[in-house]
Amino acid sequence: MTLACLLTPEQVEQTHSTSLEILEEVGLLVRHEKARALLAQHGCQVDAETQVVKFPRSIVEQYRAMMPPTFTFRGRDPTYDRTIPGDGPLIVTGSSAPNLLDPVTGQERRARSDDIARIAHLIQTLPGYDVFSVSTLADDAPPGQFTLARLYPALKYCLKPVRITSKDLEDARKVLRLGALIAGSETAYREHPFLTHHYCPVVSPLTMDHSSTEALIFFTEERLPVYASIVPNAGLTSPMTLPGTLAQGNAEFLAIAALMEMVQPGTPLIYATLPTVADMRSGAYASGGIECGMLHMAFAQMAHYYHVPCGGYIGLTNAKINDAQSGYETGMSTLAGVLAGADMLNMGGLLDALKTFDFAKAVIDDEIALMLKRVQRGFEFNTEDLALDVIARVGPGGSFMVNAHTIKHMKTAALLPTLSDRETRSAWQGKGGLDTAARAMRRVQAILGQASPAVFPAELDQRIRDEFPGLVSGELVMPEGW
Repeated sequence: MTLACLLTPEQVEQTHSTSLEILEEVGLLVRHEKARALLAQHGCQVDAETQVVKFPRSIVEQYRAMMPPTFTFRGRDPTYDRTIPGDGPLIVTGSSAPNLLDPVTGQERRARSDDIARIAHLIQTLPGYDVFSVSTLADDAPPGQFTLARLYPALKYCLKPVRITSKDLEDARKVLRLGALIAGSETAYREHPFLTHHYCPVVSPLTMDHSSTEALIFFTEERLPVYASIVPNAGLTSPMTLPGTLAQGNAEFLAIAALMEMVQPGTPLIYATLPTVADMRSGAYASGGIECGMLHMAFAQMAHYYHVPCGGYIGLTNAKINDAQSGYETGMSTLAGVLAGADMLNMGGLLDALKTFDFAKAVIDDEIALMLKRVQRGFEFNTEDLALDVIARVGPGGSFMVNAHTIKHMKTAALLPTLSDRETRSAWQGKGGLDTAARAMRRVQAILGQASPAVFPAELDQRIRDEFPGLVSGELVMPEGW
């Protein structure tokens, strides 16, 4: 597929050059002491008093040359392993929403660990999703188990790759212990690490924080899958202009990527972004703005320039329900991302600018995901697909309906959606006249009523619960009221 480009080759070079100048002349405030020491050790200029680190151009170029061209997400079941860019676009759920639209009442409330069990089972079942980035927080998490309360039900009901963010190093070590228990040993887990860790260590503008940077260094040292996202917000934490936000965000990516390669040369990473543009009428976080899709397109071009996989939170929406706004904001940005060559899209299930998960939205986004993958597949140009001989045999005024060529390709040439309605109005009305969100909720209900193929064996479940006393129940049950 020929990629859609917003930037000319000259503009890509200009962005790269500007980013190098930002790193060399302005630098980053680096709050983590070990990170400053590593950067100094590898040739960066560190001001001990201000904690500002400046990156000479030659250093950035040296370490960006070490960045590998691929990144692999591994699942608890290896058949779900996916490597980008080759297997892209990977569809990933949005993550860490504090709230959820209750599937029975439709009212917003705090998300709990039992919700995560249901979401994990849904994502395991829906074919469009490749990676489960745990969609919500767990308001019922026991003290000291902030991440475990999310990760345990996620892994228990999902065999696909799971992406998670831990709170601190103590939390991270508990996560690794859980992984080892599930794998059978620490060695077995390290041979096939089915958790991918994710952080936002650069706080725009141009600041490396402490906790996320520490975690990123830890997992890089441990040679476990980890990557960082860059999150500039035009007008608030980056310049209002799109080229200014692109240049700053690109500099932030190069800085954190260089640090990772300094820690462990050849560390796989993703040029991952969550760029947004503030609505300056109110300062609102306008994550559904079309400019966000445009920035993703431009960041994808920069990633291709560096020969690294890319993607991020593409297809967010500010809509509060599954209405037209939700559809067009998600649809337009994700299509733009795929056409520009984004390899990974964190797009599934979230409303209200990442704050609220909705089961119906997850099903709707699954259908969008399948459409995006069909676009990525593109046209298969060969003699059989061009079908000159078929056209000649049918001839003017003929019909292709029962032709053998049609029968052969009718299930593969076009996507056959399961959610979208294509029946007559009378047939649609005869089935209740349901809108898309209502049909999606019916599918949710059907899926949640099915048994999980991923659930832990009883002995493993008991070992986990013995290791972590007081852990949430993690049981997959239908929502009360269904």
